[in-house]
Order: sequence, then C-alpha cells, then structure tokens
Amino acid sequence: SRRYVLCEVVSEDPRCRQCIEDRAVGLAVRDAIGRVHGDYGLACCSISFTVKYLNAYTGTVLLRCRKDSYRLLCSALPFVRQLESRNQRYPCFLNTLHVGGTIRTCQKFLIQYNRRQLLMLLQNCTNEEERRCIQKSVLSCFLTEEQSQSGDEEDDDGTE
Repeated sequence: SRRYVLCEVVSEDPRCRQCIEDRAVGLAVRDAIGRVHGDYGLACCSISFTVKYLNAYTGTVLLRCRKDSYRLLCSALPFVRQLESRNQRYPCFLNTLHVGGTIRTCQKFLIQYNRRQLLMLLQNCTNEEERRCIQKSVLSCFLTEEQSQSGDEEDDDGTE
C-alpha cells in the first residue's frame, strides 16, 4: 500500500522555478531524509519512493512512498532547504498540503485548495480586469473537478 504526499515548493527566488524538476526534488528530499533519519531512514523511504507528478509553473509536487514509511518522509520534508540544478543552489522549502492514499484524493484536494486560494485573491482585487481573470480561473476549477469525476477510476499504476 502507498501514500501520496502533495507539497508546494515555496521560494522567494524567481529563478527557483526553472530548477523544479523531478531529479532535483528527489535528490533534495532524499538528502533531507538522510540528514534527519540516517541510513536506516533513507533505506526505508527509498523503497517505492518517487516524484510522481511535478508542475514547475505552480510549484506543485506529488511524492509517492510506502504507507509504512510516509511518516519518516513527512517528518524530513521541513528540512529541505534548497534545490540544486546545474551547480546552482536555490533556497526554498516544501510546504506539505495533503497526504492521501490515492492520486485521485490528492487531485481533489488540490482543486479545492486552488479554488480557496483564488477566492482569497478575488477578495483582494483592485480592479475589474483582475476580478474577471480570477473569476474565469475559479470557473475552470469547477470544470476540472467535473471532468475528473467522470474519468476512469484508476488511481495507481499498479506496480509494487
């Protein structure tokens, strides 16, 4: 059985976005696990650990691990301090948003989370143009949710 950990990469450095790639995130997470839990923790977490989904534009990352090691993984995530790409280091941290048993529950959570973020932005709009753009985005969240509900029920890739 598996757990999926949904995180967002938070950085004040705008250049950090360009180095958000599977390999960089995977290495940063493994490094943090090794520092916090040592070789034993790293070995436990490495079985079945993978960066399942990544969106560099939004900074959203979905990590997969075994159910019995997700606590080790989650407890190490606050110790991720940077991402490294092409010998450049970009300070950042991983904000854990949700832990789920399937990819689908994480998707549903993300849709709700994005909708709440957009509604908060909507309240702080300064002009009509901004307001229209954000309302359009909120509506697209509703459309995405309906499409995902009518889709197939396959949550996992079935490999162990």
